[in-house]
Amino acid sequence: MSGQGERLGTREIFRGRTFHVDVDRVRLPNGREMDMELVHHRGAAAVVPVLEDGTVLLVRQYRYATGGWLLEIPAGKLDSGESPETCAIRETEEETGYRPGTLQALGWIWTTPGFADEKIWLFLATGLSLTAQVLGDDEVLSVERMPLQEAVERAARGEIHDGKSALALTRAGYVLGVLAQAGTAP
Repeated sequence: MSGQGERLGTREIFRGRTFHVDVDRVRLPNGREMDMELVHHRGAAAVVPVLEDGTVLLVRQYRYATGGWLLEIPAGKLDSGESPETCAIRETEEETGYRPGTLQALGWIWTTPGFADEKIWLFLATGLSLTAQVLGDDEVLSVERMPLQEAVERAARGEIHDGKSALALTRAGYVLGVLAQAGTAP
């Protein structure tokens, strides 16, 4: 398909501290006009922090929206004007108590492109140095250590249900050669 949609008008429905919602009147590439609800989010960064021994630092975090706990990689939203790299370093340190020495970009993803413009930048972090964990009031989590190969295998088997985490672990495993060891094709 070719062509782009065109926004004909917009009205704000909600503005919160994390996101805001608009209803846009849109002309689609097929010429049809319709109202589209759009959640606007400033973006986020997510990190696969790997220690020298090949252990990955994951977080088991309470997520109210899912009704329970998820095993995830450290992540958080960008502060106003903050680069994804700066956010990645900050979030890794705050959530795990380790500061990355080196970041390697693993690309970015749209989280839910059917209704949101949130983009998450993914990183592999190495050269970690122990600092201190500093959690926000809304962060209820514990750090879980696991061999990277095991985490990649769990992601491939569908046992890690957080999308950004499953994909970032898979990409990190590919970059570090763990996928070949695990016998898993990228």
